[in-house]
Amino acid sequence: MSDTPFGFGLPPEEPDNGDEGRKKGNQGGQGGPANPFGFPGMGLPGAGGAGGADNPFAAMFGSMNPNDLGAAFQQLGQMLSYEGGPVNWDMAKDIARRTVAQGTADGVKDTSVGIAEKSAVEEAVRLADHWLDGVTSLPSGATTAVAWSRAEWVEATLPVWKELVDPVAERVGAAMGSVLPEEMQAMAGPLLGMMRSMGGAMFGQQIGQAVGVLAGEVVGSTDIGLPLGPAGKAALLPLNIEGFGKDLGVPSDEVRLYLALREAAHARLFAHVPWLRSHLFGAVEGYARGIKVDTSKLEDVVGQLDPSNPEQLQEALQGGMFQPQDTPEQKAALARLETALALVEGWVDAVVHEAAKPRLTSADAMRETMRRRRASGGPAEQTFATLIGLELRPRRLRDASRLWASLTDARGVDGRDGLWEHPDMLPTASDLDDPDGFVHREQLDFSEIDKMLGEAAEKRGRQDDGEGEESK
Repeated sequence: MSDTPFGFGLPPEEPDNGDEGRKKGNQGGQGGPANPFGFPGMGLPGAGGAGGADNPFAAMFGSMNPNDLGAAFQQLGQMLSYEGGPVNWDMAKDIARRTVAQGTADGVKDTSVGIAEKSAVEEAVRLADHWLDGVTSLPSGATTAVAWSRAEWVEATLPVWKELVDPVAERVGAAMGSVLPEEMQAMAGPLLGMMRSMGGAMFGQQIGQAVGVLAGEVVGSTDIGLPLGPAGKAALLPLNIEGFGKDLGVPSDEVRLYLALREAAHARLFAHVPWLRSHLFGAVEGYARGIKVDTSKLEDVVGQLDPSNPEQLQEALQGGMFQPQDTPEQKAALARLETALALVEGWVDAVVHEAAKPRLTSADAMRETMRRRRASGGPAEQTFATLIGLELRPRRLRDASRLWASLTDARGVDGRDGLWEHPDMLPTASDLDDPDGFVHREQLDFSEIDKMLGEAAEKRGRQDDGEGEESK
């Protein structure tokens, strides 16, 4: 496992031309860390992280002053007493909120959203929805527009993070607990119970930290291409929008409106394509089902263990004897997820540009800014990759956007958006490699079949009427 929560690397980086992706250096190292769950330092937010891989308590206590020891021991007690699911979500929420309260690296603290900011967001979403009416056949999907603080974003999105992360964390924990030989289960039972409690806390701590950091940078509820907020709500974060547009040289109202267009476009797609959400989340669960544990290292370690020496077993468990391995099932699930997310993001990019281009002088610049933000392995992509292992290639987003734009030219808005009626109608990964081939491929024409069925039904109706007359 790598030094990320579930042992996953980060998304590859895209060069400026967007045609070839390249890997960042030193991603997802292969060497397992010296603790059974593969976590880096477990320190409290801002506590550093020194020594975390070798000693999970070092980061918690190493740089702490005496006044903080009481809180640290209280947290340790919570970790050891946890008996819930694979992730301690109470701890995750607490740490995320504390991370938000500390502010971002540039010193900006979270603030409550004022009345004027709420009104500005509502007006921007209303106008964005009006503009989108002319460029897509999908009706509005936002029943309300909300302006969130960072803390409110954490509260609103944690239920969806739970839905995304729990299947993976549960499978990882089950895989780790199932590989120990039966003859060692009794001896290791108490230790494994403690490991499960610690694992749930470690997952919760790492996820809470990641979500808290992400809350300082996201501008809405759909930054990762998934609906993280409640259905029907288009949400923007005024404080983060201000930071996003700070150095762009673009009027703040244009920045807000462009981001409102993106949020409202996502809302339309997820509200009126009923199978899309379950399709994406199902791919995550499919990935989790494919997780397996490589027992080769376990077998080597167990062969050298002295059953009469429990401390040796504990040292082996803490030494990272459990290593998950990639499987064909995982790779297939990730491929489906990556393609679907690329299609979602590509559609939003194309539709938003079509709506913004005639009306916003900064449309081209804003579009490129968003693309570079995604291509540079931005916070949303990195956090999502870290938490569930998704590597979404930004190059695919550009390809998908080109394909949707070409479909608009060739088939019109209705023909383009009609492809969302069923997942089997959507372009595949190979179609993204050859968008022209997909765009100009002969479409299935059901008109003749419908005509034949109609004539058959009409003929059957006349026969039934004739039989009825004869029986009188």
